[in-house]
Amino acid sequence: MRPTLTLTEAGRHQTLEELKAFLRIPSISAQPEHKEDVRAAAEWLKSALERAGLEHARLIEGEGHPLVAADWLHASGKPTVLFYGHYDVQPPDPLDEWQSAPFEPELRGENLYARGAADDKGPTLLWVKALEALIASSGELPVNVRVLCEGEEESNGEHIAQWLDEHASEIPSDAVIVCDTEMFAKDWPSITVGLRGIVYVEIEVRGARADLHSGQYGGTAPNAVMAAAEIVTALKDRDGCIRVNHFFDDVIAPSEEELAQWAALPFDEEAYLEEEIGSTSLTGEPGYSVLERVWARPTLEVHGIRGGYTGEGSKTVIPARATIKLSCRLVPGQIAGDIVRRLEDALKLATPAGVTASLTVLGSAPASLVDPSHPCLKLALETMSAHFPNPASFIRSGGAIPIVGKFQSTLKAPCILFGFGLPDDNLHAPNEKFYIPNFWRGMEVIADYLRRLAIHG
Repeated sequence: MRPTLTLTEAGRHQTLEELKAFLRIPSISAQPEHKEDVRAAAEWLKSALERAGLEHARLIEGEGHPLVAADWLHASGKPTVLFYGHYDVQPPDPLDEWQSAPFEPELRGENLYARGAADDKGPTLLWVKALEALIASSGELPVNVRVLCEGEEESNGEHIAQWLDEHASEIPSDAVIVCDTEMFAKDWPSITVGLRGIVYVEIEVRGARADLHSGQYGGTAPNAVMAAAEIVTALKDRDGCIRVNHFFDDVIAPSEEELAQWAALPFDEEAYLEEEIGSTSLTGEPGYSVLERVWARPTLEVHGIRGGYTGEGSKTVIPARATIKLSCRLVPGQIAGDIVRRLEDALKLATPAGVTASLTVLGSAPASLVDPSHPCLKLALETMSAHFPNPASFIRSGGAIPIVGKFQSTLKAPCILFGFGLPDDNLHAPNEKFYIPNFWRGMEVIADYLRRLAIHG
């Protein structure tokens, strides 16, 4: 029989109240006016780690918001696990779409609604409370534990990246546990082993010296907005095929075993279209399943085109400038710098006569892939399977978590992405929620995993 934590009703009530207190702090890292709130969340988390029984809980200062660190290193001869989480959150806008105030947590049914509930305060507190329960029950942990949390994941993540470059040797670890992903579906547990990376660029298109009268110059002067439209349609056609030379050269395809696992998942394409996408049809690269397109194929998406006159009424000008916001999601094998160079080459070919176009990189993060055959990953899959009615699966995610790649490159340790969120948790959107039964199950999974790791690690 699998070991479980002793969670009394009083204990659960107290834990939920602690989570609500954490969620009430509007720790929006991207907005300078919330700088003190972000620090307050860091202090709250530091205190929670101290209450849990961890040692050396501290804030690590630097440029930007502080890191929160702690450790417990008394399990002689046992593996060392690093726990990561982030205590900052996304802005809650648009506020009028929330059914309850974003920073006043509200339990409706089995879901707790608040900004940060699922991303990432709920999952972070989940493992903190699991560590607390283990220490409370036996006075010790089965393995050595380090903690490193940040307050900039939702903005830039520069502080933790720089700190790891300089101090990774100070926190040697055998594995990193991250609870910032989701399960494939309710009661279908998942371990995420692949994340897409990203390159985000801005393309500036310039035509005439200034906007021109369309009556006097129409038919002769270059139109920057039209040129922007031509450029984006040259980079990707209406069938969803990316038309950038050598764009796919370095893509590492998923294994046949992975594809077979994905095919066995309970995926309903019609429900996905209707409930998650909400359009009349799906688009994308032909010849690949939806899960392949989201998890294992790179993308090129336009996020906005700005230029010309867009106010009320009419203004007959030929726009002199336009701006394109565009990103590419990268998959394992692709390198951001190579993709940027290929985009620049494609831009030269796509730019029509009479205009110039320049590309600026606004940000990038590498794709990451963890070897699912690693013993720590196999043990994680077995542990997840023991706590849910359906067996756990290795999956990938279409999103990016830049710190995962950074941990793997600096610590040389596998990142284990335990998913306890659900696809309908509304991350980054109004009415974000966390399914509370997964909070309790998650605590049990983490505690059980550390016990198993002490035996088999």
